Amino acid sequence: MLTWKIGDVTITRLLEQEFPVVFNEKHPFMPQARPEALRATPWLFPDYVTDEGYLRLSIHALLVDAPDLRLVVDTCVGNDRPRRMTGRRPLSTDFLQQLTDAGWAREGVDAVVCTHLHVDHVGWNTMLEDGRWIPTFPRARYLIGREEYRHWSAAGDEEQQTILADSVKPIFDAGLAELVEMDHRLSDEICLKPTPGHTPGHVSVIIRSRGETAIISGDAIHHPCQMAHPDWTLPFDSDPTGAVITRAALLEEVADQPILFIGTHFAAPTAGRVKRDGDVYRLEG
Repeated sequence: MLTWKIGDVTITRLLEQEFPVVFNEKHPFMPQARPEALRATPWLFPDYVTDEGYLRLSIHALLVDAPDLRLVVDTCVGNDRPRRMTGRRPLSTDFLQQLTDAGWAREGVDAVVCTHLHVDHVGWNTMLEDGRWIPTFPRARYLIGREEYRHWSAAGDEEQQTILADSVKPIFDAGLAELVEMDHRLSDEICLKPTPGHTPGHVSVIIRSRGETAIISGDAIHHPCQMAHPDWTLPFDSDPTGAVITRAALLEEVADQPILFIGTHFAAPTAGRVKRDGDVYRLEG
């Protein structure tokens, strides 16, 4: 498991799956990220782009162990859910065993933050037990963005409503959900940062301890290629223009600063420092 230290805080990547995204002309994950375009940015290879010119993506949770707070950031797709992104085949991963191997217990998690409510960020909010969806972390506060929840409760296609039904509603039913503002502070070391665009209520997570800083991006930046091309967007950005504005502002803020940038979908090594590279940026380990 990949692990980073930020002062008194330890951050651990808990991997659900990592895979290449073959470029699809009809339904591209990121239309501008054609293999020939990616080859113009050599620093992306081989960690973030395959030799064939396909994006490498990771779906993982981040375990944040801070003084007096054990926090899980984003909870992946989850097992037993036939989703579009999994080809309608439910996953069966060892996510919970990895949690145990990392020295964590489900009952020991104090809080869960979902940077937004898309399928690959909320799945392990719940787990299937005796035919019912129950909270995976039974003693945690699940912090859900008020604006994010309002938006998706009133919008979205049939699958998005299914996602809410099996991965979000059960935590409300259990009395564990807490609607929060986009700049909510969880502890002395951890707060949320508004980064809307990909979704209306999207947030990133800021961690500060003993003069050191890290940011967990969520989907404000899906892939390191968007550092070299901040204007590259995805078909499922709620507000593509807003996403570009947010991404550009975030990169400008962190560039050449001693800030560890942890990508929620970045393949290993997953984290690094953002450096200016002419008029754009690159990620250095």
